[in-house]
Amino acid sequence: MLDEIRIVSIVYISAFLPIYLLFFKFRHHSRFRWFKSIYLFSLILCAIGWELWFTYGLFDGFAVNERRSAFMNMMIPININWLINSLADAGAICMGGILLISFTSNYNDKIFLKWNWMYFGMLIAFTIGQNVFVELFLYFDQLSVGKPLSWAPFSPFGNFINPLLYEYGDRSIMLQSQLPWLFMTPLLYFYSIISYKRMYKDSI
Repeated sequence: MLDEIRIVSIVYISAFLPIYLLFFKFRHHSRFRWFKSIYLFSLILCAIGWELWFTYGLFDGFAVNERRSAFMNMMIPININWLINSLADAGAICMGGILLISFTSNYNDKIFLKWNWMYFGMLIAFTIGQNVFVELFLYFDQLSVGKPLSWAPFSPFGNFINPLLYEYGDRSIMLQSQLPWLFMTPLLYFYSIISYKRMYKDSI
């Protein structure tokens, strides 16, 4: 029970803290203005790319309420699960990754004027790395063998091609749940460049 309370707390904080920071705390900060566009773009793609499909088991998969405990179903009801997870994906993961590469450049946001393979590599290492962490230590009971996920646009192989990639004790990493971030990350980086260039052009 304590572990599940910890997971629920992490999920809700990851979902709502970025909203507070972006739209309230730092809403007038110049650096955060163009982040809002990236956040909304990410939120939409995460929702329609996989979270809605995985939540409801729309095609050849189990719905989330069939893959987790009654307590988790009560704390994060199925009909808001896709939204909460999408908010966390967009805020904590997508924006966290963009902030990370901005930080490593000493906040020289002009790195977003063109594609840079080094920064893209850092970004995809972050997004895939966090996803592996989530699967091993937060949602491991929902994503284990025997609890298939639905096909989704950003996970196009579904359960048809879904090899086991890694095992950690009784916890597993499958290809199907890693694919969304392989599709999402280049789109996130590309849109970040577009968004920053648009703001940069308007400011000169």
